[in-house]
Amino acid sequence: MERYKLNIVFVFCIFLSFLPEMLSAGVSDKSFTVVIDAGHGGNDPGAVGRRGKEKNINLSVALKLGKLIEANCADTKVVYTRKKDTFVPLHRRAEIANAAKADLFISIHTNSLASRNSRVQGTETYTLGLHRTEDNLEVAKKENSVILIEADYQQRYAGFNPNSAESYIIFEFMQDKYMAQSVSFAQLIQKQFRQSARRVDKGVHQAGFLVLRETSMPSVLIELGYITNPSEEQYLLSEKGSSALAKSIYQAFLSYKQAGKQGNVAVSGKNIEQETVEDEVQAEQDKKPQATQSAQPVFKIQILTSDRVLPAKSRLFKGLAPVSRYKEGGIYKYTYGESTDYNRILRLKRSKVDAKFKDAFIIAFKNGEKMNINQAIKEFKQNR
Repeated sequence: MERYKLNIVFVFCIFLSFLPEMLSAGVSDKSFTVVIDAGHGGNDPGAVGRRGKEKNINLSVALKLGKLIEANCADTKVVYTRKKDTFVPLHRRAEIANAAKADLFISIHTNSLASRNSRVQGTETYTLGLHRTEDNLEVAKKENSVILIEADYQQRYAGFNPNSAESYIIFEFMQDKYMAQSVSFAQLIQKQFRQSARRVDKGVHQAGFLVLRETSMPSVLIELGYITNPSEEQYLLSEKGSSALAKSIYQAFLSYKQAGKQGNVAVSGKNIEQETVEDEVQAEQDKKPQATQSAQPVFKIQILTSDRVLPAKSRLFKGLAPVSRYKEGGIYKYTYGESTDYNRILRLKRSKVDAKFKDAFIIAFKNGEKMNINQAIKEFKQNR
């Protein structure tokens, strides 16, 4: 009997010794997940310079970035789409991010031009959307062309042709609920590239990147520099250069996370403050039901953003009037036109806005709150 009791005590002690590990296995202390995507890889070299290949530069910066986050952010889980020289299809990269329920997706790339002796240099960061310039379209074409080496790309990407400009029309409807956070993070990245790494700042842009299309979280695609510029290629291939770029993205990541904790990054339509530019316009609108309070989606054309309130007759509006504004993520965003008829706003955009504001795009509100443009268009079609 005594021996039996001793055995029970022994088994119980063993159980207690493993209890902390058992509990920690079921409860994660990670409250934030970031997916780091090193573009290209394996039999897809990406852009090629005189001495190096894009796939290797991307991976070097991605691993350095991940190591910085892992070493300094105990609350963050880092997931890589690849950690070595392997090929990962574009759709799989998004699947990895979605499966991880990531809070942020960072895709790292290196830019190029046709000439390997080009003097063009600088960093730029992209969010998902319709390209507004031919240069942005060309960048998207280059990054999307990787699907052509996938055996089932026509079925997998629903007939999308990365080399056809017509295929990119679909991205006009991709202004989703993560746009504000994505743009905010992109701006922080470019600020760090400019101030910390001392790189040429080529700005924040939108373009139709397949790798961003299917991700269900704020996402950016970074172009670290031009491998076809000999001096910039040397910088990108150097330990100093890749470390400086990784550290810049890391610092931007820290700022983005901190802003999110303080509620300074817009995460939904509830963070949006609707305002109008001119008191006279507001008074006139008060006499009739507010279109933005309509049960139907209300479409507007966003023409520009500013960190301050602009005068009613600001030259920045380029003669468009009346103009309205709303506040999102601490940024004032200005719109032109307002209608429950999407086709009417689309025609207005093409006839009066596109020539003046190449980066303008259509947004939608419902009951005073900003909504997903794809859902708004769907509801518009159903209500016709």
